[in-house]
Amino acid sequence: MTLQIKRGNDMTPIDRRAFVRTGAAAGLATAFSSSPVHAATAMRAPEVLIRGRGRPLVISDSSGFNFRNGGPRNAVEEAFHRITRGDDVLDALIAGVNIPELDPEETGIGFGGLPNEHGVVQLDSCCMHGPQKRAGGVAALEGVRTPSRVARAVMDLTDHHLLVGKGAQDFARQLGFAIEDDLNTDQSRRLWLEWKRRIDPSHWLDPNRRAGHALDVGLDMVREGLIRESSFWGTINCDGINANGDICGVTTTSGLAWKIAGRAGDSPILGAGLYVDNDVGAAGSTGRGEANLYNLSSYLIVEEMRRGASPRDAGMAALRRIRANTIEPRLLNSRGDPNFNIRFFVLNKAGEFAGVSMYAAGEAEYAVCTENGAELRPLEPLLDGDPND
Repeated sequence: MTLQIKRGNDMTPIDRRAFVRTGAAAGLATAFSSSPVHAATAMRAPEVLIRGRGRPLVISDSSGFNFRNGGPRNAVEEAFHRITRGDDVLDALIAGVNIPELDPEETGIGFGGLPNEHGVVQLDSCCMHGPQKRAGGVAALEGVRTPSRVARAVMDLTDHHLLVGKGAQDFARQLGFAIEDDLNTDQSRRLWLEWKRRIDPSHWLDPNRRAGHALDVGLDMVREGLIRESSFWGTINCDGINANGDICGVTTTSGLAWKIAGRAGDSPILGAGLYVDNDVGAAGSTGRGEANLYNLSSYLIVEEMRRGASPRDAGMAALRRIRANTIEPRLLNSRGDPNFNIRFFVLNKAGEFAGVSMYAAGEAEYAVCTENGAELRPLEPLLDGDPND
């Protein structure tokens, strides 16, 4: 079947299948759907669905702005450049995060990321493709500098969402990824040795003290300026939307510094470190992964937006949920609030965005790139003060 599409004064024939693949057809299908919707969503529908061509946008934590690996662009600039020249949104975002993954000065992501307790760099990543409704991830991957690319391969080439450990490494090797014996740099190894020296030469404390003591020593190194706070927790989340409203996201990290070997945080887990729904928006996170995992916060944020919340309000709802569910004394400060930070980076189908955090402390800015260029903006905190007060 051939349809006629009017372009100016001309009628251009187009194959029906090609028409169905266009954003115009998708927009018409949505706009005339008879499916029931929430009242708040219905009120917002004209803003989101009858919008014409939208505004391309890339949002990230501050790692997406601060590192260039000697090149001309940072992660959000590279991703935005590729999106606006017509690249697939997920391809563009992964090319963006490859910059800090490969930068040895970024000690929270990829090559030179701070290692686990045994001095081994183990990397996690996941990605989600909104239009294709597909996802992939890897956890505890050793020897590959760009885990985001392996996560994309899991999405493209398998029927699975997550590969871990040696299986993930074998998969990467079979695809021709270079496997290195050690992803430490001189800097990451020196910091690991300093941490080992501080906690105790035996490294085996009372089980009830060991985890807390090891974390305290690491945070002391942050307070002394030996490690950036963002690098201690690791992670870059980068989400983007193109002019057609296609939304994708990627999160990649070396995880918590000095973590228990084999530990996987929130970053490779769909709904925690990242969640994308092409009809609604995207959300991702950095900070304490276990708090995010317990609450599946990125999924919660997208569902709040589905019900009509703005990116800012949806992010705040997730922070309030984490605060309410943090009750263990070891995770509370003197005020009874969480003694850790966590941040969310959120965008919706309309191209609105927000960056929110539990506290305006440590890493207090996030990155965004639009047609006006890349910039850092302040994260909006839920709570005043510092998590350790």
